[in-house]
Amino acid sequence: MLKEFKEFAMKGNLVDIAVGFVMGAAFKQVVTSFTGGIVSPLIGLIFKADFKELKYIAKEGVVDATGKVTGEVAILYGEFITNVIDFIIVAFVMFMMIKGINATKKKEEPAPEPAPAGPSQEDLLAEIRDLLAKQK
Repeated sequence: MLKEFKEFAMKGNLVDIAVGFVMGAAFKQVVTSFTGGIVSPLIGLIFKADFKELKYIAKEGVVDATGKVTGEVAILYGEFITNVIDFIIVAFVMFMMIKGINATKKKEEPAPEPAPAGPSQEDLLAEIRDLLAKQK
């Protein structure tokens, strides 16, 4: 059973998937920092607020002595939009990578068409027989 699992785990596809998963997670971190550090502040300038902190307050909360708000019910649409922007950036980059990889792959040449099938050996022998019969 252990040998069978080792063969399964070491197949090329599974290793490729694992490498892709690790690289994708690292790339997601880069995109998240790009969105949070560059895109969100620029959009925040437009809305005159911290973009990630944009929210719709459905129920007001109470501010306690420490300045912490408790009991507030809010819809955090700014964070959601930031995550959607992250997703779009990752999806676009992955699309471009796949497109580039597909372009560099050698185009598969179509298999040559088989030669047209000629008459069989029996047909040729029958034709020769008929021609000999005509000459007599």
